Amino acid sequence: MIEEALKEIRRGSAEIIDEEHITKLLKAYYEKGETYAVKAGFDPTAPDLHLGHTVLLHKLATFQKYGARIQFIIGDFTAQIGDPTGKSETRKKLLPEDILENAKSYKEQVFKILDPEKTDVLFNADWINPIGAAGMLELTTTYNVARMLERDDFDKRYKSGTPISISEFIYPLLQGFDSVHLQSDIEIGGTDQKFNLLMGRHLQRAYEIGKEQAVLMMPILEGLDGVQKMSKSLGNYIGVTEVPNDMYGKVLSISDDLMWRYYELLSSRSLQEIADLKDGVESGSMHPKKVKEELALEITARFHDRSAAENAKSEFEKVHARSELPSDMAEYELEGPVWIAKALQECKISPSTSQARRDIKQGAVKIDQKKVTDEQLQIESGEYIIQVGKRKFARIKVK
Repeated sequence: MIEEALKEIRRGSAEIIDEEHITKLLKAYYEKGETYAVKAGFDPTAPDLHLGHTVLLHKLATFQKYGARIQFIIGDFTAQIGDPTGKSETRKKLLPEDILENAKSYKEQVFKILDPEKTDVLFNADWINPIGAAGMLELTTTYNVARMLERDDFDKRYKSGTPISISEFIYPLLQGFDSVHLQSDIEIGGTDQKFNLLMGRHLQRAYEIGKEQAVLMMPILEGLDGVQKMSKSLGNYIGVTEVPNDMYGKVLSISDDLMWRYYELLSSRSLQEIADLKDGVESGSMHPKKVKEELALEITARFHDRSAAENAKSEFEKVHARSELPSDMAEYELEGPVWIAKALQECKISPSTSQARRDIKQGAVKIDQKKVTDEQLQIESGEYIIQVGKRKFARIKVK
């Protein structure tokens, strides 16, 4: 049983530090019923999560299956500083009201994956604020500037003369102090978080709490392009609050190769089930599109429900396989004549007129299912269906 648990815990992980400690925790759970604490922190810097964020949530859910109690930390204090990880400049400070609103949104979203009965949602301002100036000064004595500058992103910024604020040095110390206060047994995070995660081990030693947390790092999930990390700013993301049709369609749009990466990091299917699917595709007994449909159904059902996922599948087949129009689309009234690029922007199916013009050049824009080639087209009065690509539609009435 312990080996089976370790196999699922290792699944998809990039690096584990002190796996022996994790094994001991599992042994104590199976032999004595002792639970253990697994920590993960999220700074509420945006109102919603995407599938890249859920890679960690899935790993936390795996630990819950094998005896863990999850310490889900919402960094309402640390978000005011901003995690410097991977940043080439000091991040803008968030307003307290934005942090609280985003935190509320996070709590609603994470329980699509985590078991609320085995999860403690915690706010790190609750224990960082009380330590005061004296406690903060004591914390800064546990690490020196030379070692802080060994961190890759700090090193690059220091050598290039890019400013680094003192508060950014304090951020990893505060993340590590979370582990001291909560006496965490394990902390998980992305591979880009290694410095911060190891800080928890260092500070648990420095404060002599009698334990050192193990560390598990998960890889960064690639976005829809299969190259760069999933990111809202890059436009290659799948948001967990997206409507079922968009979520289903986006999952189906990933490459056949990337599909296996998503299965490993996002699916609830066992490793053996995934191996069987892969064997089926390689032997030709299963079509990769069918296997990808199963993944799209699973992910869409997780954040909505099975009925919504099945409806999204039917709608996708109607629009794409049979080239029919979607049964439900947004409707807009516009004053005419209206420039096609402006119409696409007004209907929110192109983010800007410049993107709309690029879409037209690429042959992605249609009016009433006929391709548009004229970037300067003026749409006269009448009713039309406009679209960009295969998933964005709007019905317009030009007055």
